[in-house]
Amino acid sequence: MKFLVVGASGLIGRAVAKALSQYGEVIGVSRSSEISVDVREPATIQRMYERVGKVDAVASCIGKVPFKPLTELTYADYEEGFRDKGLGQVELVRSGIDYLVDGGSFTLMTGILARDPIPSGSVAALANGAIESFTLAAAIDLPRGLRINTVSPNVLVEATNYHASFPGYHQVTAKEVADAYLKSILGKQTGQIYKLD
Repeated sequence: MKFLVVGASGLIGRAVAKALSQYGEVIGVSRSSEISVDVREPATIQRMYERVGKVDAVASCIGKVPFKPLTELTYADYEEGFRDKGLGQVELVRSGIDYLVDGGSFTLMTGILARDPIPSGSVAALANGAIESFTLAAAIDLPRGLRINTVSPNVLVEATNYHASFPGYHQVTAKEVADAYLKSILGKQTGQIYKLD
């Protein structure tokens, strides 16, 4: 099997790539990889797919959003965060349909802020909620038996720089998140939000 991991240089992306490597070829891409992609720019997504070719699964491990109090956020902040974590992942699906083999899958990423907010997290909540709703809708509309799921983890044990913003939240490991990606990619379910609370 051939797997495309977008955001492979990040904490979750590295864990997902490592887990998938036991099951086939992994092509890891990021903004600085040999095959580079900037999900805020649709043309780079198209070029990435053209270079990679047909794959069995696309695993998205991306999403950069600004964290600021609501009264300090600008329209540009919302636009920037939504273009990255929201529309960027939508475009990975839209442009990727023709590059997935029949029965292949997309796995997107959101997070705990879709359902359990923190101060200064409204941009993340907006993008996460949108992607989870998109997953449900796309699952009944994708052609050729293609599947789509989303992994939605709590704050990571390894992401220590975020811990102060999530007091009392249950922390999950990058391996647990990677296991959810394996379930999505190697299983047969579609339209699922795998919540790791």
